[in-house]
Amino acid sequence: MKDKKILYVEDDLSLIEGLKYTLEKNGFQVDNARTVKEAYQFFRSGRYDLLLLDVTLPDGTGFDICKEVRKTSAVPIIYLTASDEEISIIRGLDMGGDDYITKPFKLGEVLSRINALLRRFAQFNKSDMILESNGIRIDMSERVCWKGETELPLTLEEYKLLCQRIDSEETGDWYSLFHRNNELAAILSAQAEHEKQTRNL
Repeated sequence: MKDKKILYVEDDLSLIEGLKYTLEKNGFQVDNARTVKEAYQFFRSGRYDLLLLDVTLPDGTGFDICKEVRKTSAVPIIYLTASDEEISIIRGLDMGGDDYITKPFKLGEVLSRINALLRRFAQFNKSDMILESNGIRIDMSERVCWKGETELPLTLEEYKLLCQRIDSEETGDWYSLFHRNNELAAILSAQAEHEKQTRNL
């Protein structure tokens, strides 16, 4: 089984090295972002099994990241923060976070909580994370989309729009929806022609 991939968002250099080393030693692949902007760039260009978010960052908060991520993904999220105030914990969990660990923390505890959360997440019925309509299938846990057996090269904005359309059952015309994406339009057109020929056989 492939290594699980974690996006670790933290700007404190004294913490990054130790936790990153521990995670990698235990078989995880780890990308480190030090700002909200970097976190968005990593998340949009990769697929992660879990996010570790510091709450206080130079250009925003871990809450900002969680809010944005939850628009398109159910990936597990753990906050790592020095704040142990109840209102902060409640806010983070209500925004979509799955766990909350206060600093200073023991590396072994973080590792155990990560493994426990990943086990629980893996037990969910994956069918609950699948949206399907008009021949289009979206796996929200992996943030990928297919037409038939072909993965569609969606931009983030196209992915969000497609999720909204399918969730509201407003599927409409896929060709007009993605008319600016030439590669995607070509895939959809080829798929439609193949399906038409198959029906005429």
